[in-house]
Amino acid sequence: MFTVSQTSRAWFIDRARQAREERLVQKERERAAVEIQAHIRSFLCRGRLQRDLRQEIDEFFKTDDSGSSKKSAFCIFKIARKLLFLFRIKEDNERFDKLCHCILSSMDAENEPKVWYVSLALSKDLTLLWIKQIKDILWHCCEFLEQLKPEILQDSRLITLYLTMLVTFTDTSTWKILRGKGESLRPAMNHICANIMGHLNQHGFYSVLQVLLTHGLARPRPCLSKGTLTAAFSLALRPVIAAQFSDNLIRPFLIHIMSVPALTIHLRTVTPERLTVLESHDLLRKFIVFLRDEDRCRDVCESLEGCHTLCLMGNLLHLGSLSPRVLEEEMDGFVSLLTQMLCYCQKYVSQKKSNLTHWHPVLGWFSQSVDYGLNESIHLITKQLQFLWGVPLIRIFFNDILSKKLLENQELAHTQPASPQNVLPVKSLLKRAFQKSASVRNILRPVGGKRVDSAEVQKVCNICVLYQTSLTTLTQIRLQILTGLTYLDDLLPKLWAFICELGPHGGLKLFLECLNNDTEESKQLLAMLMLFCDCSRHLITILDDIEVYEEQISFKLEELVTISSFLNSFVFKMIWDGIVENAKGGTLELFQSVHGWLMVLYERDCRRRFAPEDHWLRKDLKPSVLFQELDKDRKRAQLILQYIPHVIPHKNRVLLFRNMVTKEKEKLGLVETSSASPHVTHITIRRSRMLEDGYEQLRQLSQHAMKGVIRVKFVNDLGVDEAGIDQDGVFKEFLEEIIKRVFDPALNLFKTTSGDERLYPSPTSYIHENYLQLFEFVGKMLGKAVYERYDGDIADLGLTLSYDEDVMGQLVCHELIPGGKTIPVTNENKISYIHLMAHFRMHTQIKNQTAALISGFRSIIKPEWIRMFSTPELQRLISGDNAEIDLEDLKKHTVYYGGFHGSHRVIIWLWDILASDFTPDERAMFLKFVTSCSRPPLLGFAYLKPPFSIRCVEVSDDQDTGDTLGSVLRGFFTIRKREPGGRLPTSSTCFNLLKLPNYSKKSVLREKLRYAISMNTGFELS
Repeated sequence: MFTVSQTSRAWFIDRARQAREERLVQKERERAAVEIQAHIRSFLCRGRLQRDLRQEIDEFFKTDDSGSSKKSAFCIFKIARKLLFLFRIKEDNERFDKLCHCILSSMDAENEPKVWYVSLALSKDLTLLWIKQIKDILWHCCEFLEQLKPEILQDSRLITLYLTMLVTFTDTSTWKILRGKGESLRPAMNHICANIMGHLNQHGFYSVLQVLLTHGLARPRPCLSKGTLTAAFSLALRPVIAAQFSDNLIRPFLIHIMSVPALTIHLRTVTPERLTVLESHDLLRKFIVFLRDEDRCRDVCESLEGCHTLCLMGNLLHLGSLSPRVLEEEMDGFVSLLTQMLCYCQKYVSQKKSNLTHWHPVLGWFSQSVDYGLNESIHLITKQLQFLWGVPLIRIFFNDILSKKLLENQELAHTQPASPQNVLPVKSLLKRAFQKSASVRNILRPVGGKRVDSAEVQKVCNICVLYQTSLTTLTQIRLQILTGLTYLDDLLPKLWAFICELGPHGGLKLFLECLNNDTEESKQLLAMLMLFCDCSRHLITILDDIEVYEEQISFKLEELVTISSFLNSFVFKMIWDGIVENAKGGTLELFQSVHGWLMVLYERDCRRRFAPEDHWLRKDLKPSVLFQELDKDRKRAQLILQYIPHVIPHKNRVLLFRNMVTKEKEKLGLVETSSASPHVTHITIRRSRMLEDGYEQLRQLSQHAMKGVIRVKFVNDLGVDEAGIDQDGVFKEFLEEIIKRVFDPALNLFKTTSGDERLYPSPTSYIHENYLQLFEFVGKMLGKAVYERYDGDIADLGLTLSYDEDVMGQLVCHELIPGGKTIPVTNENKISYIHLMAHFRMHTQIKNQTAALISGFRSIIKPEWIRMFSTPELQRLISGDNAEIDLEDLKKHTVYYGGFHGSHRVIIWLWDILASDFTPDERAMFLKFVTSCSRPPLLGFAYLKPPFSIRCVEVSDDQDTGDTLGSVLRGFFTIRKREPGGRLPTSSTCFNLLKLPNYSKKSVLREKLRYAISMNTGFELS
């Protein structure tokens, strides 16, 4: 245990420690109190000093306002020092304004050197102090300029004041002190101005001017006056000119000034003298020289980001349009820098793709910060960009091509055009068109001979790369670019002539070699081909038939034949050699361009023939080889069917299609086999309500059931079942009749165009209840007809879409764009108007009906099956062959029963009546009578299943038990049990069978047959 003495000692030490700590705390409190008091006294002292100084400053400006006497420069200098010492931007802004007014007023004094504020720069004691003061004052002016709003009147006055200060003290031209004897001082004063300007530049002077110009110009109505804009742009130019256009100052000028949205348009409108200054200093050339360097151009673009790079590009293009001579001399550099900028924008947009995107009117969808000033100016920026594809620049860029004359040939062409498939009277027009165009120039075909590494070819390639890059970058105005590039009628044919001259032999081989070479030269050549294809495709798409076939604008028809042959081979090689299978990036874009142009030509030829027979076929591709590859699931064979099925003969494609259907039926169990029978769906249809009953009973069927066997029982108007037994023939009749009714314009599901009476979905079909389900039902019926190889009697399914403003007796105005009814159609927007109108008529107005129709059709027929056929071929696949019935072909494939044979008297009479006595319409009625279809099979009667048969009958259908030996012998030897003159021919459409009595006279046969085929009484005819 501790002793008493030890305890007392510890207590004493602890007390001493506590006392020491208390003394230290007290000292700290006293020190802190003294420091706080010092701070307070300092604060109060500064406050008093600031109040006194501000009061003194206010008194100074008050006496100055009274105008009693002009203040000396030294007095202004001293009061300015006091103001700058205590300056706070919010508290002293009015005092600063008065200081600026006072300084400017002193500079306006006449013959009073002591009043001129700038005179202090000549004082040895004050020079450095004055320079620092004017730098501070001017930078405060810049700070105010960043905050002011030009659209507010009071702010606009202050902007004028601060700009005047900057203009006055960054150039000596207005300094009165340098007049007369003072001229010797100008070099020194210029040096001081350069020093001041350098100080401002280091602190962000160009950023200040950029903000001011953007606030004042990038708005619906620019609010910078001529004086303000002139002053701001002059200030921007001064450092560049003073530094003799050094790269260090051209760079910020480009980034901050030349990137102001639509700056050159505003300069040209408000103060064109500034553009003259630019031209006098040859600044466009200096910009091109600076930016043609890849590293410097990339640096500028990355500093601006994507959207403002477009602004810079627009301003440069505008300057280029005003200085064509400079462009001609610096074309290579100008093309290079524009291409680099476009490539940067493209890369920028691709990197900014995300779920949070905004739409840009030029670049499309990507993630971007909302810049309202930029959005307000986008229409002007687009107007500037249009200079790139305007006629003046195109003439400059493609001068080497446009200046060449195509070879002339005065002899008339003797080549006869292929006879048109669809419009026979056009033959003479085509002939005249060939003769007319042949007197103008030779047909352009690949000839070769021009080295691809020559300067001329490289120059053209670079230009083509520029325009191709603009098409892939400026995606939202792609149509404008294509329209501009196709404005000159002779550009595309001369570009094709140029392409024909490339390489040792020209044409296909060169470009196929480029596909396998990953060199820059190959990429440029392929870009030229892409541009040619994209532009030509656009041109042929917008030209009408008269312009293409008769006037032959841009291309002669024989040139289209040559071009299509080149494209057909090129696309085939790309697919067959495996290039397309793994294509991506530029190769895929190339394929899409070439294939797109090829298909436009092919579809044009399908609609109205310009190419020879079998022009589109590939002789080196045997259908059997392709089908073998399809069976092995080879990708290239599938791609052939997907992209260019026309290289295979139509007959082989139809057989392939039917083979695909058969395989699917077998897979789905829809084919009769020895071990199983397919499920059969039975429906009962009243003839008087065929559409309603068919719709109600079939619309609920599953896709599998719709593809399966459907049997129809007809009920006549008296409610009695008709006698026919459906073995596909009755359903064929039902299908044909129901398709006829839904396409009847009186039903208002479809309407017809004026003139050629083509069908299109009615915009007012919504008056029907469940109208979209009706369209889907129509699609299913068409699909079923194709699936089962039933050839319906549908006049034309071109589905050319039209627009009718008269809706059920009321005039309805449809705006193509918001507010469109107030925007007049002008030369500038007429192309856009055409596209908007076409999109509205052919898409917007009937998109729901069309989608429902297609949905129904595709529920039966796979889309990839239909891609094998062009539009006219699909029409024939659905409706059958539209050619006249070939009686010789029918006779050749007819089977006879019941004693009839090809040399039988009745049979000879029958064929003679059909050939000589019946009209084409009556022959079609006869074919429908025996097969239920009025058109011949697509590939001829050899493919009619079962084959057409004629059977000699002695009794009525209800007594007919089939052929016997006696009936066959009587038929063969024309022995009659009794005269059949009172009986009519009958048919069994399920078996394509004509039951013909053994008539004794040809006249009786003709009369009875004509009566039978003209009666529409279903299966009740006897």
